[in-house]
Amino acid sequence: MSRETLADELAEQLLQGILDGRYRAGAPLPPEADIAEEAGVSRLTLREAVKTLRAKSVVRVERGRGTFVNPPNRWTDLSALMRAATASRPTANGAVPRRLIEARRVIEVGAAELAAARRNNAHLDALEATLDDMRAAAAGGEVESFVTADIAFHAAVLDAAGNVFLAALLDPLGRLLVEGRHQTSAHADIRAHAIEHHEAIVGRDPLGLARTGERSDARPHGSDRARPRNLRVAVRPVGRGSGGRCGALNPARKSQPPVSRARRRVPGLPLRR
Repeated sequence: MSRETLADELAEQLLQGILDGRYRAGAPLPPEADIAEEAGVSRLTLREAVKTLRAKSVVRVERGRGTFVNPPNRWTDLSALMRAATASRPTANGAVPRRLIEARRVIEVGAAELAAARRNNAHLDALEATLDDMRAAAAGGEVESFVTADIAFHAAVLDAAGNVFLAALLDPLGRLLVEGRHQTSAHADIRAHAIEHHEAIVGRDPLGLARTGERSDARPHGSDRARPRNLRVAVRPVGRGSGGRCGALNPARKSQPPVSRARRRVPGLPLRR
């Protein structure tokens, strides 16, 4: 077996040891001679493995002191971060799942903004169909079917956004949060709230959403709170005066003044052209 292949395998073994808690964040790795002897490889192969982990910021080398494990919030490799987020050991501290949820929220809010500007009637039909599936599953208390329909709704928003990179970025994050969706969707009141919020995104009552959005922090359901709130944002395409660009998505605030009659009425996401 080539040294490169051995180095890759050893890098994987070291990473797994970090995830398992054998090598803890902030602590040094064992001496080179010990790791090389245990793994049955040369020191040169070990150094190549450490180099691989350094490139991902999983470890750092402090001259004269040794090689130290970095905490997951300093890692730069998405695959390693995903594994840390699902690990059951102390390495996967609470910061990683929270940052994961934040990243997903940023992507989904941006996707909804693009969807507001680019959606067509076919996209709206798909969103309404997934909402119907969510309602039917909620009425029957079918958690698995509800989660499936919920995920399909978010996929339909991404499809309406018309940007393949967004879907590619969100897919691995969404897969990690599926378990959380099952846990939260097991509660009937959360299922009801999810449907209400998804209806607002589709735009059944965009102006009413703007007036009541203060009750939400734009956090997607399945978050790290005991009762996470669903995404409630006002999708407000700006009129011709701004060159047709889509306006910002901001959680609306109760303190906002009522919409003046003098102002142009802003359509929501689903108004058909």
